[in-house]
Amino acid sequence: MSTPVAPGRLPVLGHTIPMARRRFAFTESLRRHGDIVRLYLGPMRTFYIASPELTYQLLTTHGPKFRKGAMYDKAKPFLGNGVIMANGADHLRQRRLLQPAFHRERITAYARTMVEVVSGFVDSWRPGETRQTEADMQSLAAMVVTRALFSTQIRQEDIDAIRHDLFVLLEQLMVRSLLPGVVEKLPLPANRRFDAAASRLRSIVMGVIADWREQGQDRGDQLSLLLLAEDEHTGRRLSDEQVYDEVLTLLSAGIETTAIALAWIFHELSVNPDVEARLHAEVDEVLAGRPLTVEDVPKLTYTAQVVNETLRRYPIWFLMRRALEDVQLGDALIPKGAEVIFSPHGLHHDPGIYPEPERFDPDRWSPERAKDVPRGAFIPFGAGTRQCIGNVFAETEIVIAAATVAQKYRLVPASPEPVRTNYTTAPYPVSIPMIITPRHS
Repeated sequence: MSTPVAPGRLPVLGHTIPMARRRFAFTESLRRHGDIVRLYLGPMRTFYIASPELTYQLLTTHGPKFRKGAMYDKAKPFLGNGVIMANGADHLRQRRLLQPAFHRERITAYARTMVEVVSGFVDSWRPGETRQTEADMQSLAAMVVTRALFSTQIRQEDIDAIRHDLFVLLEQLMVRSLLPGVVEKLPLPANRRFDAAASRLRSIVMGVIADWREQGQDRGDQLSLLLLAEDEHTGRRLSDEQVYDEVLTLLSAGIETTAIALAWIFHELSVNPDVEARLHAEVDEVLAGRPLTVEDVPKLTYTAQVVNETLRRYPIWFLMRRALEDVQLGDALIPKGAEVIFSPHGLHHDPGIYPEPERFDPDRWSPERAKDVPRGAFIPFGAGTRQCIGNVFAETEIVIAAATVAQKYRLVPASPEPVRTNYTTAPYPVSIPMIITPRHS
C-alpha cells in the first residue's frame, strides 16, 4: 500500500514552508490523511506518524532500529553528546551512568530542595504586585535544577544567564531543524543571539566544572555524581567535555518542560475557576494550613491531574528519528535512512482520543477515565528506553510548585488580553502578567 503524501507540497522546498508557517495546525491536519503520511522537507525523506499505536511501536518495539534524527544533528554542536543526544550503546551507557541520580531516595532529597527553593521564591512575592508569570516560572525551574546539579556553588546571576541562554538555544534549534544549513551562517540577529547564548552557557558550566575539579569535594549533587562516576567496564571517569554534555542535557530537560507547564497551569487556573476551586480545596485539606512536605506530594491527587492535563495541552511540538534499517511500521515500509516525525502535540490534541481537546479538563486523568487512554497517546516525556530520565523529577517539582503557590495565593490576570503563544519547540507563553492575590486575609 502506498503512503499518502501530505497536500501543499511546493517545488524543491516540499512541505517546509507550510510546516514552518502553520506549525501545530499543519501537523494536526495530517491525521486526516492517514496513520502515516509522507512529507517532503527539502531533500529529506520524511514520514509523519499520526497514530498513537504506531508512535508507541516506533518508541518501544522498534526503538533499537532508529536513532535520533535530523533535528538532533542540528543540536549536537551545541548540546553535545549527552544522554538525550547519544545513540545506541553510548546512550545505554550514559543512561546507566545517570540513573543513580534519579533513584527514589535521590528524588526524595531533591523534593526537599524543591520545597525549600519554591517556598523562598514565593515568599519573595508581594501581595498586589504584578508578576510576569512565564519569566518567574523559568527562573524558578532554573533555580531548582541548578541547586540539584550544582548544590549551592553557583551565583544567582549565573542561574539567570543559564535560564535566558538555554531558552534562546531551544527556541532557535527547532527553527534551524526546518531550514537549510546555509541560513545558520548568515549574519542575522537571531544567529548572533544564538551564538552568544551558546558561548556564554558553555563558559558558565565549564567554569563550575573547573571549580569542582580544583576543590575535588563530593557535594552530594548531580555534578559530583557525574565527576566521580566510573565506567563499569573500563574504570575511567568522564572528561570535562563529557560532563559538560551531560550537564547541558540535565539543564535543558529540567528547565524547559517544567517552566512552560507551570506558567500554563497558573493561566489555566485563572480562567477555569471550578478547577482552581477544587485544587485549592485539596491543598487546604491535605496541608491543613502547615507548610508542604515531601510526604504530602502523593496525596495531592487532583493537583497531579491538573499537571497531567497541562502536560497534555502544552507539550513539545515534534521529535524526529532516523531509520537504521528498513522498518515495517503499520502499512508503510520506512526505508533505511528515512526521517520519521512524531508529534506529542498532535497526539495530545487528537479529538478521537480526547474529546474537545482544546478544553482544559483535569478529570480526563481521573483513574476511571485515564485507563481508557490508549498507549502512545500521552507522551509528554516520550516512551521506551528514550523516555526522559528526569520525568519523575519534573512531575514532582511541578506538583510542589503548584501546591505551594496555591496554598498562599491566587494569580489573577493583569490584562484582559488573551495570552499570546510563540510556537517553537513547544507552545511558549509570550506574556502572562498576573497579580499576586492573597487567598487568606
